[in-house]
Amino acid sequence: MKPLAVVTGGTKGIGRALVERFVRGGFDVVTCARHEQDLAALQKDIAHSGSGQVLCQQADLSLRSDLDNFITFVNSLDRPVNVLVNNTGVFMPGQIHNEEEGVLEKTIETNVYSAYHLTRGLIRNMMEQKKGHIFTMCSTASITAYPNGGSYCISKFALYGMTKVLREEMKPFGVKVTAILPGATLTNSWEGTDLPEERFMKAEDVAETIWGAYHLSAGAVIEDILMRPQLGDIG
Repeated sequence: MKPLAVVTGGTKGIGRALVERFVRGGFDVVTCARHEQDLAALQKDIAHSGSGQVLCQQADLSLRSDLDNFITFVNSLDRPVNVLVNNTGVFMPGQIHNEEEGVLEKTIETNVYSAYHLTRGLIRNMMEQKKGHIFTMCSTASITAYPNGGSYCISKFALYGMTKVLREEMKPFGVKVTAILPGATLTNSWEGTDLPEERFMKAEDVAETIWGAYHLSAGAVIEDILMRPQLGDIG
C-alpha cells in the first residue's frame, strides 16, 4: 500500500505543487477545494505524473459541515495518514480599523479553525501508530506584522501558536510537527502584480522543502521552516 498524504487546498499555488510532488514521489494524495471543476482538472492534469493517485473531495473548509465531511472522507479510506499539510488559507487585505465586518471571522474560520479541527480529526491514528508528520502553512506574517495585513496577520500568528502547542503535545507520540513560514510566493494571491517573477519564490520551492523535511530520520524534526525570496520580502 502506498503512503498517504492529505493536502488541503490542493488545486492552486503551494497546495498544487505539494500534490504534484507527493504523487511524483509515490504517495497517494487526498485533497480538497471549494470548486469541483478545479479538482477534476487537477486529477486530469496529474493522472500520469507519478505512481500515486489523487483522491478529491469538494469542501469549503471554512464551513464546519464541509470540514466534518472531509474528515469523514479521509477516515473512510481506513488508511494511516503519513503526512498532513494544513494549507487552506485566505487573504483579504485591510487594517483592523477599516476592514469590513466579518473579515476577521471568515479569516479565522478558514486559516485557523480548519487546521485545528482537521488535525484533531486525523491525529488520533498518528498517535496510535507513533508516526506521522503534520505541516502547517503559516507565513512570515506569523512573526512580522505589516500595515495592510489586518486579520490575516492575526490568523497567522494564531496558527503559528497552535503549531507550537501541537509540537509540544506530540513529542511523546513520535508525531512530527513543522511550521512553514513562507514569504512572497508566486501564487494566485499575487495575480495582477506588475512585479517580475524573479522577485518571488516559486511554489515548487516550498513543496520541495517540505518533501525534504519529511524525509529526515525518525530522530530529527525541523520545527520551523522560514523561507523568503532572495531579495527579501515584498513590502
